[in-house]
Amino acid sequence: MSKIAIVTDSTSYIPADLVKKFDITVAPQVLIWDDKTYRDGVDIRSEEFFARLKTAKTMATTSQVSVADMQTIFQSLVERDFDVVGIFISAKLSGTIQSATQAKELMGTSGGKVTIVDSNSTAMAMGFQVLSVARAAQEGASLKDCIALAEKAREHTGVFFAVDTLEFLHRGGRIGGAQRFLGTLLNMKPILAVQDGKVEGLERIRTKTKAHDRILELISEQVKGKSNIRIACLHANAHEDGKKLLERAASEFSPVETIYTELSPVVGTHAGPGTVGLAYIHD
Repeated sequence: MSKIAIVTDSTSYIPADLVKKFDITVAPQVLIWDDKTYRDGVDIRSEEFFARLKTAKTMATTSQVSVADMQTIFQSLVERDFDVVGIFISAKLSGTIQSATQAKELMGTSGGKVTIVDSNSTAMAMGFQVLSVARAAQEGASLKDCIALAEKAREHTGVFFAVDTLEFLHRGGRIGGAQRFLGTLLNMKPILAVQDGKVEGLERIRTKTKAHDRILELISEQVKGKSNIRIACLHANAHEDGKKLLERAASEFSPVETIYTELSPVVGTHAGPGTVGLAYIHD
């Protein structure tokens, strides 16, 4: 039976208990703040990041996993006789896929045991793809089947989120199709989605409550008539809003799994505090 290792990056922010349960390897993205470098989710966690952000006079910047670190991860797994499936943040949002590809090339012939998949997404929309493949691998699926599942799962996932402000996405250069919402009325809550690997602006909603209502409607449109629905709430220092939204989603969609997770510091740098969203996957 094939030994298959699943690798992803920290922007998925899969809860630690599931990372451990399914033996997923997480490559930390990089946060740079006041000339110090932090490994996302390792040297700095979400709670610490957002607490510091409240009083920060400078903004953090981000960088993808280095080629060297990615190569070390791949090499270690291949040397333990694993075939590796790496599922990473959209290449349109980050250079992580590029780092992974270069790392694979530097491995020579052993790089043939590494397969890289672009999730075309991030956060738990990517996390659900990773978990689907990790579950299959643990149940004995072949490498070929795991790769096929990764590509299929990509088409069955999505994420919608409401941000308090577009300032952070704009500042970080990840604003994509939401650019058209810049300069709009104050207090409007933009609803965004990751579509075709990019952040796209969908609608502007006048209040936070109505924005969350609309997110539920958008998810409903995507999962209507589908089976084995899984829902994740993701939030950036908005615990109460996140919990309430997940409770409503659980009641409305009767998912087989719900996951409550924070955005990683690297994603939080771009989304900004107060962001709340829902990710989904279905059969």
